[in-house]
Amino acid sequence: MADPSVDADALARLCEGTNAAPHDILGFHDGVVRAFRPGAVSMSVVLETGDPVPMDPVDSSGLFEAKAPGAADGYGLRAEYDGSGAFSYEDPYRFWPTLGEVDLHLLGEGRHRGLWKVLGAHVRTQQDVEGTSFAVWAPNARAVRVVGDFNYWDGRSHQMRVLGSSGIWELFIPGVEAGTRYKYGIVDQRGHMALKADPVAFGAEEPPGTSSVVSDLSYVWGDEAWTTARDDQEPPIHRPMSVYEVHLGSWRRNPEEGQRPLTYLELAEQLPDYVADMGFTHVEMMPVAEHPFTGSWGYQVTSYFAPMARHGRPEEFKVLVDALHQRGIGVIVDWVPGHFPKDDWALANFDGTPLYEHEDPRRGVQPDWGTLVFNFGRHEVRNFLVANVLYWIEEFHLDGIRVDAVASMLYLDYSRKEGEWLPNEFGGRENLDAIAFLKEMNEAAYADHPGIVMVAEESTAWPSVSRPTYLGGLGFGFKWNMGWMHDTLDYFTNDPIHRRYHHNDLTFGLLYAFTENFVLPLSHDEVVHGKGSLLSKMPGDRWQQLANLRALFAWMWAHPGKQLLFMGGEIAQETEWSHERSVDWHLLEHEGHQGVKDLVRTLNGVSATVPALWERDTEHEGFRWIDASDEESNVLSFLRLAADGSTLACLANFSPLPRQSYRVGLPERGPWQELLNTDATEFGGSGVGNGGQVDADGDSWHGQPFSAELALPPLGVLWLVPAG
Repeated sequence: MADPSVDADALARLCEGTNAAPHDILGFHDGVVRAFRPGAVSMSVVLETGDPVPMDPVDSSGLFEAKAPGAADGYGLRAEYDGSGAFSYEDPYRFWPTLGEVDLHLLGEGRHRGLWKVLGAHVRTQQDVEGTSFAVWAPNARAVRVVGDFNYWDGRSHQMRVLGSSGIWELFIPGVEAGTRYKYGIVDQRGHMALKADPVAFGAEEPPGTSSVVSDLSYVWGDEAWTTARDDQEPPIHRPMSVYEVHLGSWRRNPEEGQRPLTYLELAEQLPDYVADMGFTHVEMMPVAEHPFTGSWGYQVTSYFAPMARHGRPEEFKVLVDALHQRGIGVIVDWVPGHFPKDDWALANFDGTPLYEHEDPRRGVQPDWGTLVFNFGRHEVRNFLVANVLYWIEEFHLDGIRVDAVASMLYLDYSRKEGEWLPNEFGGRENLDAIAFLKEMNEAAYADHPGIVMVAEESTAWPSVSRPTYLGGLGFGFKWNMGWMHDTLDYFTNDPIHRRYHHNDLTFGLLYAFTENFVLPLSHDEVVHGKGSLLSKMPGDRWQQLANLRALFAWMWAHPGKQLLFMGGEIAQETEWSHERSVDWHLLEHEGHQGVKDLVRTLNGVSATVPALWERDTEHEGFRWIDASDEESNVLSFLRLAADGSTLACLANFSPLPRQSYRVGLPERGPWQELLNTDATEFGGSGVGNGGQVDADGDSWHGQPFSAELALPPLGVLWLVPAG
């Protein structure tokens, strides 16, 4: 017979799995121990002395109780099942909450910067017992259960308690270890239960599985020298920065095991050596957060705190980051806060209501991608996203975050027709909530990590994206220069005979080059969806295509802004990228492709030693045209200038005809060294050049006090520096 002091309705809700306060009934109360184990035929309380106290069944639902005053000093439980034996376990309902009042207060206000430290699944020792604590935000749920391998996916015996009015549900389960799969059984107000992955899970099951995985994030780092130097040196805008963009699943594959993708540990052995040899300063990885479909490249995230299980465990991803740092390479990861997929086991309609997404489809649905849009006006959602950025930076020592699809966040009418969107409170199209979120995110990220880079992939003319928030900007460190990318590729895809009519494609970008801190991207977006590879975009025969590509890269590395190149571009990949195969490394057997790779390595190596090429990337004083008007010859020339006055001249001939005795103005008299020639035979070129040096002893030309006559190679770019 049940204790009459226990409310009968509460008992009934417990038995049906809808009691939001199971700890009020279960566990030890006033000398009585109660336990709920559906399917058990008998149970007993095992006291600290080892003495068993038989428990009485209250009814046929699986609820048992026993008077056991001695359990106040500690106890365990033993359950017997018909035909399957018995087992002993620690009672999850005898443990204190794992979140304190301060945590709940900060979560309620949306100001808990360490949200991941209290929500999710944490392997820990609680009251001298090892297990895992679970905590999840589901304010509109009627009840929440933890289901997983440890309870045969029947969560009735692991019902969670809600902590006050916080909407946070919590339970400590003894004996649950890292590697255990789990989900939350969310019971909505209609009584329907849905199994949901943990929004703050640190690990996820490899697709097509959709469970969360209990993960231990502990790791001994070896990159202290790197992280200390990163935050103590000059800001990244004043340092050399060239980024190698990588899709981890298709960079290289293991040919001995069916061309499978490499693991994090295999990548840690191979990727740092390759990137260091090529001279890139950073690796940018396409989203590593778990996503259900490999072919989506990772931009539809279902587990924001879990690195992809396809390549290994979370701690093994740390090994990869650590290895890159120990080779002097920064790590940037793409991040997607603008939208998330509609999969019913993930964030969508999480507690039976639109919790993470905006409830109005005119703001909560992204029509282009068939996804849902975060409700940036809800402070708990903003907290979730801001904390997620800090989680990747602090737990995985990332050096930067590239935020995807920022334009879709800034505009309420993005990809929407008239009548399909809601204006803001002032009648405008700007998403004020998203703007406030982006500013808060950048301020939080830079506050404790000044040496990182926050990069916006923003394709419109929104002002001050990479300006500090105190000056009215969004607070990013860099913005992708999408206009430069489109204009430059438009120019290079034209046959040289027509380039004279597209001259302004290369000059127009200098009108706004210093309005933002720009990254010049030749990214994965330009080599998918039928666009072909960079090489295939170039006109002419194969020699001309390779020459055009070398010229494009040298132009890019000399242009104001930091460089980003997607994998495969550095070896003149012939085919369009596919997530199903690796980069075509066999092309390096051919001299022309090896020459492009050697050029990219040289560009990185040489430019790192020339401050004029990066020290004043964001200042108009760091750039000066020599001649931007020789469209008839397809020739452009300009100067890059360092703070100390040192100079580099970039001379580009985008015609297939060599220009002999071409006069160019230069700012200093005397010999100028030919620091780089993309037509050098070592790069696969024809060898047209100037013997390594030109003499600027002629009269004033192009507005410069001196000039030199020199040979401009066909489809070639020269870099000159004063020889003195």
